[in-house]
Amino acid sequence: MKRRFGVVLGGLASVILLAPLAPPAQAATGQVAVFSVEFLPLETYENPRGCKVLPAGAHVLANLTDGDVTIFSDQLCLTPAMVTVPAGYGTHVPSLGAAFRA
Repeated sequence: MKRRFGVVLGGLASVILLAPLAPPAQAATGQVAVFSVEFLPLETYENPRGCKVLPAGAHVLANLTDGDVTIFSDQLCLTPAMVTVPAGYGTHVPSLGAAFRA
């Protein structure tokens, strides 16, 4: 029993120590464009990283990056994803309180 505990503890320590050495996820390159209304210019995000809050009145998001963009219903990207938009596609988005992560 003690040996099994030691093996499990050693394996856990290895994971904890080696996790920081894992390569970081590649950020998407390209643009995310958000359309709100006809009389406002597009809001664009060049090579977006991290959680980005969508502008008030947002209507449509176009993913012009080389990776997926995930839409969240909160401004911190903590809730379960609403939808994942593949590269080259777009989607309607909530007009208030939403965010995305590329």
